[in-house]
Amino acid sequence: MLGLFEALRFAFGTLSVLPVRVSRWDRPTAGRAMAIAPVVGVVLGALAAGVAAALAWADGGSLLAAVAGIAALAGLTRGLHLDGLADVADGLGSSRPPAAALKIMKASDIGPFGVLVLLLTLFAQIAAVARCFDLGLEKGAFALLLAGAVSRTTLLLGCRDGVPSAREDGLGAMVAGTVRGRHVALIALTTVTVLALGAYGLADSGGNRLPLALGTLVAAVVAIALASLLLTHCVRRFGGMTGDVLGAMVESSATAALLVWTLFAAATP
Repeated sequence: MLGLFEALRFAFGTLSVLPVRVSRWDRPTAGRAMAIAPVVGVVLGALAAGVAAALAWADGGSLLAAVAGIAALAGLTRGLHLDGLADVADGLGSSRPPAAALKIMKASDIGPFGVLVLLLTLFAQIAAVARCFDLGLEKGAFALLLAGAVSRTTLLLGCRDGVPSAREDGLGAMVAGTVRGRHVALIALTTVTVLALGAYGLADSGGNRLPLALGTLVAAVVAIALASLLLTHCVRRFGGMTGDVLGAMVESSATAALLVWTLFAAATP
């Protein structure tokens, strides 16, 4: 029980700005923390959904609600994952050897590739969430919850055994190879199933329950597949994964999940 508590502190202390002090900093605790990363995603997604839904309910408009929801997700992580996405975009776009690309990613500034990818990602996320709020308060709120949970589930892919770290230090090195492959599959399946059941219960009537649940499953699968492809490319390109790669996986998978689920939500009365 103590190990679970320490893992929760590690997970929330490293993946959010919530006032949680990390009491243990070791690989076994890091592995347990990454295994429960989806829980962090659910909490952050629910908080962002609450902020956005409150604005939509107060007639603030779907666009303002979407901006607030995406901003809340970013703020709750200090922009950690967005920073990782920008750094990875600069590293991949540089076409430099692995060591030089990693040096570019570690620099404090953001290059043109990073700025472009960051802007397009945020625009896509805001547009998708705004469309969901146009379709209904519940659909808009669920979109943010889905994005938060699925994107943090992809962290397990980057932390599974067999995936090397590109650096000898940093958060990436701490969590690399700490989650067993069979645990990744089990946790991902459980998370996606719970989300699909949530979408099923979200529907107003029996006629649209299955399409929304199916949309959740498809959105999650597409998001996880995209994160896996990105991880594979980054490991091949950089010689391993880094904390920035994990952040890029979170943001790219969140975007994919939002876009796919929005299409299903729009097609479902």
